[in-house]
Amino acid sequence: MDNSNPFPRDALAPDAQVISLRCHSITQFDPQVLAQAFATRPKAEVEEMLCKILESIAQWLDQVEEGLTTLCFKQIDKPARRIALLAGQIGLTELAVAAGHVGRCAVLGDAFALAATIGRLERAFDQAVTEVWDFRHR
Repeated sequence: MDNSNPFPRDALAPDAQVISLRCHSITQFDPQVLAQAFATRPKAEVEEMLCKILESIAQWLDQVEEGLTTLCFKQIDKPARRIALLAGQIGLTELAVAAGHVGRCAVLGDAFALAATIGRLERAFDQAVTEVWDFRHR
């Protein structure tokens, strides 16, 4: 029995080129939300609120990752929606959008898209933490 797979060689034309796509990390962040919070409340209170929100997002993100690890897509949609809600409340636009996309991929049951989108969500969270931290020092 021949188990060879001719796909890679036969699927590409001899003159085909491989294109590398790069994702330029431009964090979508609405600083007005945090600026208003810092302008109307004591700094310590706003910082405590931000820490609680980011900690909650991290916990919801853990649940999303666990759902992917166990291939239990049903447990991913709810935490993804919570992340989107919390991120939107503090102006972390890219994080909110990525979380919405994760939820949609989970509902559709697309494991490959879900894994890629969760990776994007994780990167967006890392960038969001940096954005919030940097904003505090402006």
